[in-house]
Amino acid sequence: MTLGNNLLFFFSTLGAFNALIIGIYFLCFTAKKNLSNYLLGALLIVLSIRVGKSVAYFFDYNIPRIILQIGLTACLFIGPFLYFYVKTEMQQIRKLPVSWKLQLTGWLAMILIAGLPFPYATFPYLWTHYIIPAIYLQWGIYIGLTITSLHPLFKKIRTREQLKPFEKWVLAICATISLIFIAYVWSIMKITKGSYITGPLYFSLVTYLAICILLYRKKANDLSSFTGQKYGDKKLNEDDAVQVIARLQTAMKEKELFRNPNLKVGDLAREVNIPSHQLSRILNDSLQKNFTLFVNEYRVNAACKMLSRQTNFTIEAVGDEVGFNSKSTFFATFKKIKGLTPNAFIKETTPDL
Repeated sequence: MTLGNNLLFFFSTLGAFNALIIGIYFLCFTAKKNLSNYLLGALLIVLSIRVGKSVAYFFDYNIPRIILQIGLTACLFIGPFLYFYVKTEMQQIRKLPVSWKLQLTGWLAMILIAGLPFPYATFPYLWTHYIIPAIYLQWGIYIGLTITSLHPLFKKIRTREQLKPFEKWVLAICATISLIFIAYVWSIMKITKGSYITGPLYFSLVTYLAICILLYRKKANDLSSFTGQKYGDKKLNEDDAVQVIARLQTAMKEKELFRNPNLKVGDLAREVNIPSHQLSRILNDSLQKNFTLFVNEYRVNAACKMLSRQTNFTIEAVGDEVGFNSKSTFFATFKKIKGLTPNAFIKETTPDL
């Protein structure tokens, strides 16, 4: 190869290799153990496999077809991992949803079902005319879904609202992969001669720029929505918040969790399977109540039922029974919520005999 080709090969290969190392780091060694980092690591790994295959094929058309097949099938995971990563950052998803697991399992099964019986080396026509176009179609669909999920950021840009660092980071990743996708499609359609190497070159360039930016910045925590903010700076959408509140109310009524005098916000958060800070935000934003008021309303309502039944419990015992750990707290909270003392409530609800 000429000196120019040697430099081109070195630059492209090193970019793919560096991305592979960074992907392994995010997947296995990062200190921040969250779903977002795992997905970003997986995304970088499959991208490096795809780009590495392109570099090898560009400089040696006689490489084994199995390498081509591995590189092409890696594309089936680029789109899903990109979409899942962006959704995770935008909505602060902390656990891989079942639907995502099913999608990844489905694509893996498709690779095994189509790839093992019909290898590229034996069925090049089938791959060239049907399987490869289908792979790029799938990748393109996931890019479309990803762009749709970025609608709130585009709205911010239109209204000239300041984007947070992690939002700029997400947009940059999405733009990078979209341009790599365009470069490959451009090459497959043979619009420009030699454009096949454009994707790997762009990927290498962006990889080096990202490394430089991370080294230059004094901190990198703000590049994720999961760190550096009090509530993660991400509010659940209205439908999700309604579902969480419904599950919370059901748990409070059926299990009567409020009767525990040592109940903490973390206990309720575990019941509905969301982080404590996110539950606090939902209570404040959707119900305009803090955790203490939310729980005490259940306690006071339960106390009202007991007081109106003319049971043998004393007022102090009723307070203990519904979860208050002191008489003074019970009386003060009861009056604050109901507007009258427990004694006044008894007189008001007791029928004249």
